[in-house]
Amino acid sequence: MPTVLIIGAFRFFFYSNEHLPEHVHVESGEGVAKYSLRPVELVKSSGLNASELSKIRKLVLENQVTLLSKWDEYFNN
Repeated sequence: MPTVLIIGAFRFFFYSNEHLPEHVHVESGEGVAKYSLRPVELVKSSGLNASELSKIRKLVLENQVTLLSKWDEYFNN
C-alpha cells in the first residue's frame, strides 16, 4: 500500500492490486475516500464531512499530474 503523498492530515495512497481507471485513496483519521484521477471525481467515501471532501478534491486537482505520474510509475513498471 504505497503512500504517494501526504498533505497535512491527508494521506494519498494506492493499494498494490489496483485496477483501471486511475484513482487514489485518501485517508484522514478514521475517514477514507476514493477519487478517480481522470476526471477528478469522488467515487466513494466514509467518515469524512463535506468540507473535508471538498478540500481533498481540491488537493487531488492541484496534484493530479503528480498522482497520475506516480500511478504510471508504480503500475506500469
